[in-house]
Amino acid sequence: MIDTVVIALARFRPDAERIAAFLHGEFREYHKEIFAECFPEAKRIVALMSAGIVVRSIAPLLSDKWNDPAVVVVTPDLACAIPILGGHHGANALARELAGLGIVPVISTATEAFGRDSVEAIAERNGCEIVNRASTRAVNAGILDGTTRVWPIPGPGIVIAGPDVSVLLESGTYTVGIGCRKGVKAEEVTAAVRAALSEAGIDHKDLLCCAYYRKKTRRDRPCRRDCRNPCQFNIP
Repeated sequence: MIDTVVIALARFRPDAERIAAFLHGEFREYHKEIFAECFPEAKRIVALMSAGIVVRSIAPLLSDKWNDPAVVVVTPDLACAIPILGGHHGANALARELAGLGIVPVISTATEAFGRDSVEAIAERNGCEIVNRASTRAVNAGILDGTTRVWPIPGPGIVIAGPDVSVLLESGTYTVGIGCRKGVKAEEVTAAVRAALSEAGIDHKDLLCCAYYRKKTRRDRPCRRDCRNPCQFNIP
């Protein structure tokens, strides 16, 4: 499985290679079957070309939003990054990542366009899996309307929920223990955890939580406060 592929016409190759280097991805030159080749093996696809070419190319390949790769079209003048497939499944995040190159993300998913969360974003941020995926449409609509609430439920317990309630299950096996001396920056802790995970061959998605010790008589140190979310330890 390849994380990111950047596809472009030959005339746009220099810009496409720069995007690929920025995203730590691979460049592939456009030809008639390139999207069919990349769909089964890429998590994210950036297409530096007109949206029409991309839409016609990927239409026969679509399966479902939970398995299809995230696809973002970058306009040939490098002005805009437009998620056209999998907005809540990585494409919006990819478009925003491209802002680092001065490319403006154009987000069309309603929740994010209005500055709201989504079920998928909440799950990703908290390292959870969505058990009942069919619920996300109704729940995201509720988030947009301001009628949806999030209820953390500690176990053991039993949850009885309707079809319009998204159930997020914490995933992961490993716990990272975090401790630091006074003055240590959050970036230093994050880098140390990433290095340890890489050395142990553990993917960040296998983290269940981050544990730290807090004395009742002292304030929570910034390095631990800022690093308690396992999602921060994503290894590029």
